[in-house]
Amino acid sequence: MNKNADNSPAVAPPGWPSNREPLDGAGLGPQASDAAAGIEVTAEFERLSQKNDMFCRSRWDPDVRNEAAKRFFQSHHVIRPRKGDGFRQRDLAFRNAAWSVANEYSERGFADGRAEGFLDEIQAYSQPADIQAEIVSPAAQAAEIKRVARLFGADLAGVTGYDERWVYSEKFDFKNGGGRPNEATEGMTNVIVLAHAMDRELIATMPSALAGAAVGNGYSKEITTAQQVAEYIRNLGYRAVASANDTALAIPYAIKAGLGEYGRNQMVITRDFGPRVRFSKIFTDLPLAYDEPVSFGVRKFCDMCERCAQACPPKALPFGPPTDAGPNKSSIRGVKKWTADCEKCFGYWVKMSTDCAICMRVCPYNKDFTRGAWRLWRRIAGTRLRKLALWFDDRLGAGQRRAPKHWWEKAQGGNA
Repeated sequence: MNKNADNSPAVAPPGWPSNREPLDGAGLGPQASDAAAGIEVTAEFERLSQKNDMFCRSRWDPDVRNEAAKRFFQSHHVIRPRKGDGFRQRDLAFRNAAWSVANEYSERGFADGRAEGFLDEIQAYSQPADIQAEIVSPAAQAAEIKRVARLFGADLAGVTGYDERWVYSEKFDFKNGGGRPNEATEGMTNVIVLAHAMDRELIATMPSALAGAAVGNGYSKEITTAQQVAEYIRNLGYRAVASANDTALAIPYAIKAGLGEYGRNQMVITRDFGPRVRFSKIFTDLPLAYDEPVSFGVRKFCDMCERCAQACPPKALPFGPPTDAGPNKSSIRGVKKWTADCEKCFGYWVKMSTDCAICMRVCPYNKDFTRGAWRLWRRIAGTRLRKLALWFDDRLGAGQRRAPKHWWEKAQGGNA
């Protein structure tokens, strides 16, 4: 739901300097490359304070903070089964187990007022080595980092330049409800963006606690992968800061790193996995070549398709063209884009007592692109035949919810 910070619904655990020029690659400064990435920033632009992130607001803002929101966060630690399919003990146990690694990282700094991966960068395991490894070229080093990232579990990896605009203007202090300096990225020049794909069959059961296992597993995997890649860089003698939902907005970095295009559902649509990914990032001063933004027809398809907005139960997603106006303080100001009403979205999450990604489930790009037929569909969707692609998708009934009990029947060999 925190579409600003990440690509999928973001769940927080309970309690919880200037632009640089690129070293290599596209040869464009951060703002000059906006057009290539489809990013339109207006004169009203203001950096977003982490305090105004929807989940942070649930800690201090009387318009959002209530007992129901508190119970929602507690549900990721306390098992309270319900009768509904997808909310039984097995569903909740699976979801909470998937979240356990991410929660452990987050909670290990609570005594110091830190929530790693959600409010604060992931603490470094070691300091940079005294000797810097030889760099053959930024291009070769970028290729190497991507291979290392894939070995550590990332499904996609891209590189772009540091851009202060997407860094939170301040961090949120969950102890006193105020702000504090956001200094973790000072002196960094490059950003490595990693993506982890989430299980399609689990997402098909959204909204349910069972589907929340796909989200939680994505968080747990991305935090460990980002930490491993950052540790590799530090051992090469360079600085690296691993980051998940914390510190900066992932979406603009992911788009500029060539991992996908922005969609109406507030998510980055990737070629290989559609919107079904989680993003993490690593800020570093390691010399790296940059990737170019990609375009395969998503913007024009989303201009026509409003399936996510139509399917959203609280009507939190926008119809019509992008605008630079946001509905409330959780919206970044001065960026022309489709913007969700996060208050409505979070209110639905609290009511359901689970995260919701119906917009991800129903997205026509949420497909298994390892299959040739769907790769052909993707190609057609990027042409003037996009209406035909959408019509075909509708006729197939794509994006319909799958009953969670069927997932368990398959998991138990049909003996459930």
